[in-house]
Amino acid sequence: MSKAAKGDTVKVHYTGRLADGEVFDSSEDREPLEFDLGQGQVIEGFEEAILGMEQGDKKTVEIPVDKAYGPVNPEYILKAPRDQMPQDLDPQIGMQLQMPVPDGPPVVVTITEFDNESVTLDANPPLAGKDLIFDLELVGVLKMWLVIIFVNEFISFYNITFWRSYDLQGR
Repeated sequence: MSKAAKGDTVKVHYTGRLADGEVFDSSEDREPLEFDLGQGQVIEGFEEAILGMEQGDKKTVEIPVDKAYGPVNPEYILKAPRDQMPQDLDPQIGMQLQMPVPDGPPVVVTITEFDNESVTLDANPPLAGKDLIFDLELVGVLKMWLVIIFVNEFISFYNITFWRSYDLQGR
């Protein structure tokens, strides 16, 4: 078997845990995660862990903060006056809201603190500042060169069929 390399499409079953053992995500009872290696579709440490694995391989990897979601950025934490929040908002710690942004899609923020005067909103990714542990199983690898050969064969077949049809019409 060949090893997973940049440009390959891979399918991975995974369970993601924090250092205390809390599971934050898993593909158990779902389809495996499918992505293209080298395209930045997953966090850096996850992709690096898959590189070099062969179909059927299993392993556990620890991904440090800097190769996961990065450190908590204090600039993404905002303390907003309570009177600027919707009147019907009953804030709860951990509640997620969408905050409009002038030139882009809304940003998901999490309420981390509140009192009668203000609400603290955190726009950092929920896993920012955390080391992650993943149990991985590589269940599929589609080599990029197989896709290119298939596309080239399909195009060649199509061109031959087209020219044969054209020739049969006497033109």
